[in-house]
Amino acid sequence: MALLAALLGVGSSANGQESTYQEAKGAMKEGYWKLWNDDVQKQIDQNIDKNRKANAVVQISNAASGTNVHVEQISHDFIFGAHIFNYDQLGTEERNKRYKNLFGDLFNSATIAFYWKKFEMQHDRPRFKEEYWDSEDFWNNSKDPKSQPHWRRPSPEAVIEFCERAGVRMHGHPIIWGNRKWHHPEWLIDLAPENEKAIINGWFPEGAKNKDQEDMSAEYKKLTADQIQQRIPGFLKIMEDEFERRVVEIAQYYGDRIPSWDVVNESATDYSLGVMLPGKKVTKSHYGIMPGDYTFAAFKTAKAQFPKNVLLNINDYKNDKSYLDQTKDLIKRGMKIDILGSQMHLFNPKQCLDIAEGANIETPTIVKDKMKILSEANLPIHLSEITITAPADDERGRKIQAVVARNLYRLWFSTEKMMGITWWNIVDDCGAPGEPTTSGLFTRNMEPKPSYFALNDLVNTEWKTKLDAKVENNKISFRGFKGKYRLTWKDKDGNFREQIVEMKKDVNI
Repeated sequence: MALLAALLGVGSSANGQESTYQEAKGAMKEGYWKLWNDDVQKQIDQNIDKNRKANAVVQISNAASGTNVHVEQISHDFIFGAHIFNYDQLGTEERNKRYKNLFGDLFNSATIAFYWKKFEMQHDRPRFKEEYWDSEDFWNNSKDPKSQPHWRRPSPEAVIEFCERAGVRMHGHPIIWGNRKWHHPEWLIDLAPENEKAIINGWFPEGAKNKDQEDMSAEYKKLTADQIQQRIPGFLKIMEDEFERRVVEIAQYYGDRIPSWDVVNESATDYSLGVMLPGKKVTKSHYGIMPGDYTFAAFKTAKAQFPKNVLLNINDYKNDKSYLDQTKDLIKRGMKIDILGSQMHLFNPKQCLDIAEGANIETPTIVKDKMKILSEANLPIHLSEITITAPADDERGRKIQAVVARNLYRLWFSTEKMMGITWWNIVDDCGAPGEPTTSGLFTRNMEPKPSYFALNDLVNTEWKTKLDAKVENNKISFRGFKGKYRLTWKDKDGNFREQIVEMKKDVNI
């Protein structure tokens, strides 16, 4: 990365990063700094020290008193992730190489795409393994990559093998999601009995396969869940069976190879509307037709099918009490939920421009209030999808993105229950249709933006411990960020020694 920075004429040292950030700060108006003032920053620093660091006392073998032991952090306990949806899809080997190098450098976790619609385009033919149309050669010769049906949806196997080689943690996303436009396969409604298929197509006249609630007919909107069940019992049974099959198939194929999964994505709205009820055969979801109590059913199957060491996540953008209540209810009913996923998308460029002016958007108070609510679930929180848009594709817009990203990351990192943050679209103009084209940390040509340097400085400089500690009474003591450390020293016989220490909490080894 130092070479890349030099080629682009951007400082890569700690001092260079600080001066770059100081320059970027000038893009924000006085109203912004009143919200993110020195007192707020000091409190963030205190909470980072309290929640993200630990103390270590380590025995050192055969070393004279006063010997210097070099202590260097080699990995983080905290997750700094990104999705890896554009694997080998950026059009040139050089771009793809830069993209891949981020995983293991800036990012220690990769979210892998398992959207059902493109994972299983044909019934009973899941795309586990790479085919030619997933290869780098295919994408490098694709004139219009966005027009390809599997754009941003690489087959998992090559991605998984890459992550395994790079030592990058993996997270599968998602298994079950109600969104028909982005998740449900084209063939799902085709499985319905012919008479029921006609009924369903009448309820969703603009295309039941692809649209959501805006295309529901007036007739459908008036129906109760019981009336829907009476009209399409065959299709509801098929949906229930196919949803269960999907969970079972993924669990049995991967076992614990992928250690973490979003079992259900964005179902809290249905819970808050009171339409996802125990004992019902159908959920009249805001997405459309879903199996009854589908979140509970999915977690029940996942709990039974996945190995116990696999972490089962619930994930949502609805960062409020209804999401907290839903999670508590599922746990009370015996479901295994290991991690609470939370999203924050500043999709509208004007939002970040308004933030720079001091608008009441994702302020320290707002963020802390959301995290306080979610923390009541007493689960680790994963900020699973983060979008921070540059309000314009110019120097000031990029500086605003960098400052907003840096301060939000610092605040999130300081939160006690937080266990990870995952940036969504790494590269500009590589998001889903409707997402902003300037929300990446890199340009479309994989050139780093100020937001990349802001986060890299935090993750790889400010939040990484590197120090020398003197041996006293055959041991050293130090305080550092939680993670894995390499300790090196020269013993009494003049030999170099090395020890690896893992520090998730205070340790005395």
